[in-house]
Amino acid sequence: MNKKTVRDINWNGKRAVVRVDFNVPLENGQVTDDTRIRESLPTIRYLMEHGAKTVLLSHLGRPKGKVAPEFSLKPAADHLAKLLGKPVTFIPELNDAAQQTVNQMQPGGVALAENTRFYAGEEKNDAALAQKFASLGDVFVNDAFGSAHRAHSSTEGIAHYLPAVAGFLMEKELDYLGRALGDPARPFIAILGGAKISDKIQVVRSLLAKTDYLLIGGGMANTFLKAKGLDMGASLVENDAVDTAKTLMDEAGGKLILPVDAVVADRFAADAERKIVSVSAVPEGWRILDIGPDTVKTYTGMLQDAKTVVWNGPMGVFEMAPFAEGTFAIARALATLPDATTIIGGGDSAAAAHESGVADKITHISTGGGASLEFLEGKTLPGVAALADE
Repeated sequence: MNKKTVRDINWNGKRAVVRVDFNVPLENGQVTDDTRIRESLPTIRYLMEHGAKTVLLSHLGRPKGKVAPEFSLKPAADHLAKLLGKPVTFIPELNDAAQQTVNQMQPGGVALAENTRFYAGEEKNDAALAQKFASLGDVFVNDAFGSAHRAHSSTEGIAHYLPAVAGFLMEKELDYLGRALGDPARPFIAILGGAKISDKIQVVRSLLAKTDYLLIGGGMANTFLKAKGLDMGASLVENDAVDTAKTLMDEAGGKLILPVDAVVADRFAADAERKIVSVSAVPEGWRILDIGPDTVKTYTGMLQDAKTVVWNGPMGVFEMAPFAEGTFAIARALATLPDATTIIGGGDSAAAAHESGVADKITHISTGGGASLEFLEGKTLPGVAALADE
């Protein structure tokens, strides 16, 4: 990574405005999964230990520019205080009182401002709002990789008014993903799943240029299979993307690997009748909801020799237990590779790694689904581009 980080700043007495990703699930005013908060702790603790006054910014949910109590970050502030073992000041509004609160903070103190998306200008990258955010600090730290693909006031706009550096989580994300794409140990295999090919056309193209093999699963595989002339029954197929799929297969030169069998169901339901069939024998009216055991065997076999693996997107409808085995099998396979760097991006793939009990055996699980996808696509992320170069 060629960006400056928190290590490059003398923080003594300075105010750090830190963009974190506290977009966490809440239930009855309590945080139910604090993974994203925990991921920000190394940066927050570093700033505390080095004498900074730390003001955290984050969004939560989609309040669409209006104050919505159910999307308040106050529960996140309370939860962070428990994790730090120190009080966290909550700033409910960007006003004169907020400035006073920050000015009165002691070095090493931490505050969390209310949801950035309560302001209509946030998602429009409004300059005046960015200046308000900037007025709370002397240096901007972006530690929210999950929002780095958005040019918002709190991710990109603020960097026009303050020196901008990366936090440790941002640094880790860029190092792992950057190394995987820029200088991967080979064989380099990518696994792509999820429902739609249209969302990932450029990702497929980018990965075909960089990987040794690209393994396809999930609903997007159906569109490729239809492009090969196979009947997909009632399976999800993007008919307007079939020609694109043909082109991608022609360009792939044998690198793009598709399922050979599938778990099919007579309807989209956990209690549906199901069976395993060849992808060339999907019954009329039935739909593919997972990759089959022969595909799992083929894919896991190919992964055994891999030295770098990037995975984004489930292999089937893993939210329903009868159709989760293909996704969980891939997660378990990655966890058994002793000498490989394994990287998971995307919320569903990350959830599968956790649910199958192997998350701690994956080299890196990205906190940014959309951001990691755009990074794999080769796009410049606005929140990263705004950071100062080394």
